Amino acid sequence: MYNLARSLLFKLDAEVSHELSLELLAAGQRLGINKLFVDTIPSVSVDAMGLTFPNAVGLAAGLDKNADAFEAMGALGFGFVEVGTVTPKGQSGNPKPRLFRLPEHQAIINRMGFNNKGVEHMVGQIKQHNYNGILGVNIGKNLTTSVEDAVNDYLSCLHAVIPYADYITANISSPNTPGLRSLQFGESLAELISPLVEARNRYFDEHGKKVPLAVKIAPDMSADEIRLVADTLHAQGVDGIIATNTTLSRESVKGHKRADEAGGLSGAPVRDASTEVVRVLHDHLLDSLPIIGVGGIMNGKDAVEKLEAGAKLVQIYSGFVYRGPDLIREAIENTSGYIRENSNK
Repeated sequence: MYNLARSLLFKLDAEVSHELSLELLAAGQRLGINKLFVDTIPSVSVDAMGLTFPNAVGLAAGLDKNADAFEAMGALGFGFVEVGTVTPKGQSGNPKPRLFRLPEHQAIINRMGFNNKGVEHMVGQIKQHNYNGILGVNIGKNLTTSVEDAVNDYLSCLHAVIPYADYITANISSPNTPGLRSLQFGESLAELISPLVEARNRYFDEHGKKVPLAVKIAPDMSADEIRLVADTLHAQGVDGIIATNTTLSRESVKGHKRADEAGGLSGAPVRDASTEVVRVLHDHLLDSLPIIGVGGIMNGKDAVEKLEAGAKLVQIYSGFVYRGPDLIREAIENTSGYIRENSNK
């Protein structure tokens, strides 16, 4: 059924198709019909960041930017759903067109630019639902906010969503907001993350609810840069690292008519680079900081590969666009099998 739906959706502009899909999923959830298309998936729970995830497979941020369909996504079988990236004020993002499919490579290029309706809208959406699954909220800065003042935007979002999020992710690695990736390095990273950790800890002291803080990093770093980032994040007391965001590299799609489009490349072409970042992180940190592996998971084997490299959890995005609910089932079955086999080792 998804293959039929995809063939129709792929005839539309990529962004129109994206928005229509979210609307249909949300409508199906309200009508109670989504569950008719989803079988119970046997799974193994995973403990990470102080939370217990019903399975190891989550939805990456970027697909449901405004928390319009997160409950519907959770009902498809995901062990956790991450919404956003959200910014303090709503913003339109980059000019259209800004989302492109590369079906020959099972890839997507996007230069969305954190388009979203703002954190107040997102909180309103979350409050309308009685969602029992694990919900992550991915936060960022507005385009008009300078990199020097970025921490204020991240703090504004954190304060707004922390009562409703199960975990929060600071997105410092999107290639589509000028200067954002510079926050991944050196003093800039410590100066950004330290106030977020302090605010999170203060919320725990005042309300008794500890909300884990993760940081999402880019794949376009050397091994030495990855280790330096890891050391800073570990020293600052974050709870997890999400590896990775989209890549700026076009090496694997050279010659494609869309290869020169500006933006981040996701899907199958980023798989190996993402897995290598996971491997470097784990070899350096061992088990001191859980890693969520994301990038290029197009089948169950790809999901297991991330776990073998050292990830505790995985997330999918582009693979879901290309394969739909079948990928969720396959990834859960394969990762659960891997976890079972290795639980006593």
